[in-house]
Amino acid sequence: MDDRAMTRLERALSISQLFFEDCDLGSEFVTPGRTILESDIAQFAGLSGDYNRLHTDAQFSSKTAFGKPVAHGLLVLSITSGLTARLPLLKGLEGSILGLANLECRWQAPTFAGDTISVRVTVADRVETSKSDRGVIRLDRTAFNQNGDDVMFSEWKLLVKRRLN
Repeated sequence: MDDRAMTRLERALSISQLFFEDCDLGSEFVTPGRTILESDIAQFAGLSGDYNRLHTDAQFSSKTAFGKPVAHGLLVLSITSGLTARLPLLKGLEGSILGLANLECRWQAPTFAGDTISVRVTVADRVETSKSDRGVIRLDRTAFNQNGDDVMFSEWKLLVKRRLN
């Protein structure tokens, strides 16, 4: 492929900056999957300081309702965040996001080492603010496992720049 053709291809694949107005309500995206490893759980325990035996002690957790160690809920939330950051929507918004305004999360089922999670992201709401240069976009993110079971639902409200014409 010559340099000119590669430039056209790169240009076609590039993502331009997205703004508040570009986020159409109801738009939906799905991430690739990521398998949670035992090492992820151990490293997250070390990083967070959360050594709760439900997550780190196979003997203890074998006697719980789960029967084995459960991934930290905040680990699942973190991986969800990382997976969605790779989506074209979030890549396009990178230069326009002013901050995370709010985050709500509900865990619907446990996640275990060996589970592969993916995330479905929906543009659920778009609200103008009192400042004309920004608005709030609500993204609903549903993490689901390899069986299609929803394991976590999170609602993210992002403060995003508006397109100034």
